[in-house]
Amino acid sequence: MSIDSRTAGLSRREALALGALAALAPARPARGAAPAHGFSVFGALKYGPDFAHFDYVDPDAPKQGRIVTTAPNWAYNQNALTFNTLNGYANGGDAAPRPELTFDSLMTGALDEPSSSYGLVAETVAIAEDGNRFTFALRPAARFHDGSALSASDVVFSLNILKAEGHASIRLRLGELVSAEATGTHEIVITFSGRQSMLLPPYVAGLPIFSAADWEGKDFSASTLTPPLGSGPYRVGRLEQGRFIEYERVADYWARDLAVTRGLNNFDVIRLEFYRERIAAFEAFKKGDITWREEFTAKQWATGYDFPAIADGRVKKVLIDSERRPSLQAWFLNTRKPKLADARTREAIGLAFDFEWTNKNIFFDAYARSGSYFEKSDYAARGLPSAEELELLEPHRGRVPDAVFAEAVVPPVSDGSGRDRKLLREATRLLTEAGWTRDGQGLVDDAGERLEIEFLINAPVFEIVLGKYTEALRAIGVAASIRLVDAAQYQRRLLDFDYDIVGRAFSMSALPIEDVPTFFHSRTVDEPGSSNYAGIDDPVVDALLDHVSAARSRSELAIAMRALDRVLRARHYTVLNWHSPNHRVAHWDMFGRPEVKPDYAFAFEITWWYEAAKAAALGK
Repeated sequence: MSIDSRTAGLSRREALALGALAALAPARPARGAAPAHGFSVFGALKYGPDFAHFDYVDPDAPKQGRIVTTAPNWAYNQNALTFNTLNGYANGGDAAPRPELTFDSLMTGALDEPSSSYGLVAETVAIAEDGNRFTFALRPAARFHDGSALSASDVVFSLNILKAEGHASIRLRLGELVSAEATGTHEIVITFSGRQSMLLPPYVAGLPIFSAADWEGKDFSASTLTPPLGSGPYRVGRLEQGRFIEYERVADYWARDLAVTRGLNNFDVIRLEFYRERIAAFEAFKKGDITWREEFTAKQWATGYDFPAIADGRVKKVLIDSERRPSLQAWFLNTRKPKLADARTREAIGLAFDFEWTNKNIFFDAYARSGSYFEKSDYAARGLPSAEELELLEPHRGRVPDAVFAEAVVPPVSDGSGRDRKLLREATRLLTEAGWTRDGQGLVDDAGERLEIEFLINAPVFEIVLGKYTEALRAIGVAASIRLVDAAQYQRRLLDFDYDIVGRAFSMSALPIEDVPTFFHSRTVDEPGSSNYAGIDDPVVDALLDHVSAARSRSELAIAMRALDRVLRARHYTVLNWHSPNHRVAHWDMFGRPEVKPDYAFAFEITWWYEAAKAAALGK
C-alpha cells in the first residue's frame, strides 16, 4: 500500500527527466564549446544531434483513442482526490494533476539515461567557461495553443514568476538562479550564482513556460478554473470541478515532429477521474468506466481481482518493474510540536509499529520493510560507516547520537504478534527517560500535558493499517487517534503543517541533489507548502546537505547521502514504512506499450497507446 504516490515535489516532466546512478563528469557540451542539441551533468549524452527518437518509444504508435485513469502520482499543490484550480505550480488551491502535459519547457529529459537535457523549445544550448551561464537559442516555430509565438520574454516571465510566486518546492530550488535575460526574440541567457548544484541547470531547463501575455493582470497565486495558455502536446478539454478533467491532444502541436516527441503523446484524450474512496474507484474500473489502474493496496491486488472480466481476459493484470530511484515512504512525526521534539519519544512511537504483523495480516506479505530514507538505492547506509563517511561525520561527534557511528539504525523486527512485549517495554523505558509519567489515564509531562498524537489521513483504508498500531500505542499510555479529513482539508493542513503525524510517499530522482534539501533543510521548516513534513531544523543535517550539493562525482554523492541517511535514521524523524519492487497494473485489454520500459520513469500516459481493434472487441 502506498500512502501517497508523489514525485518529490517535482513536476511530472522533471520527475521523469531525472535519472540514474553513474559517474558525474563535466557538462556536455563542454564549457565554452559551440552550441549543442543538449547537455548532461555527467558523461556524454546517449543520443546524438541527429537522433530520430528515444529508444523506449514506438515511433509508429497510432495516435488515437482515450485512456481513463486516476492519477497515480502528482506534485506541488496537485491533488488526486479533488481539484479547484488549474494552476498546478502555485501554493494555493488543489490543482488537477498533469498540468505539465499542457506546457513545454526549454529542454526535456530522456527516461533511459541520467539527468540528460535535450532541446525542446530550445534548439541549442551553449555553456560558458565558468559553468554559470547557459545561452539557449529558441526554435522560431514554437507556438502557444492560440497560435501566438513563444519568445524569450515568455521564458523570462516564467522563471521570474516561479521564483517569486511559485510553489514552495520550486521557489526553494531557485535560490541560486541569479537571472534570466532575453538577449533577442529567440535567445535567452540564464545565469547561476556559482553555488548551484550540478542538477539545478537541468531542473530550470525543465520548468514550464507560460505566456506572459496570458498572465498579464492576473494573480498567479489565485485559484482559477480558466486553463492557463500553454504550448504543450495537450490542452485542457472538458472538466467538471472535483470530478474529472480531460486533456485533449493538440493535433497541430508545433513540436510533434521533433525527435524528442516522436512516439510520445499518443492518446487523443487523457481523462483523469477523481474519487474520494478507493473502493468507488475500483468499482468504476470493474465496470470499465476507468480503463487503466495502478493498484496500491496489497489486499485488493491479492483478493479483489476476481471479477468476470479478469477471468475471460478482457482485463489484464501485469507487474512492471519499479524505477531505479530512491524512494521514501514513512509516517512523518511533526517535530514542530513540543510533544514530538524529543528523539526518545519519537523512537518509542516507532517501536510500537509492528510491521511484521501488518505485512502478514493486511498486506498479504507483499512488502519489505524500509530501513532507509533512500530505499532501493545505493544511497542507503549499510553496516558500519566507511572511512569516507566518517570523514564527514566526525566533525559532528557529540552533536549527533552515538548510533550514527555504529551499525546503521534499522527498524526492529517484531515477533509478529501485533503487540511485541519486548519492544513495547523498550518504548516505555524511552518514554520515561524522555520525562513522560503515567497518571492513571495515560502519559503526561512535567507540566501536566498529556501525550496525545493524531494520525492525519485522507482515505478510510488507512484506518485499517493504523488500527493495530494505535492500539499498541494506547497500551503504553500514548493517547493515539486517527483523524480522517476530506481532500481539501488534508491539503490545507499539510500546507500549514497542522498535524502530529502524517503519512507520505515519494519517489526521488536517481541523483537527488535537488530533492533532499526540500525535505530536510532548516530553511524549509517554516516555508508553507514545503516537503519538510517532519519539521527538521538541524545544523548537522544542513552541513551534510551542503556536502550533497557540492558533490562532483557519483562516489562523493553516495558518501554524502549515506552519511545524511545515518543521521536522519538516528534522529527518528519518521517511522519508516515499506516498499515494493513492482508497479501493480490492471487495464482493460485495449492498449499497446513499448517492449522496453525505461529504467527511470513509468510514463504510461505518454508512451502507451490505444489499439482500436482491441477496443472494438471489448465494445469500447
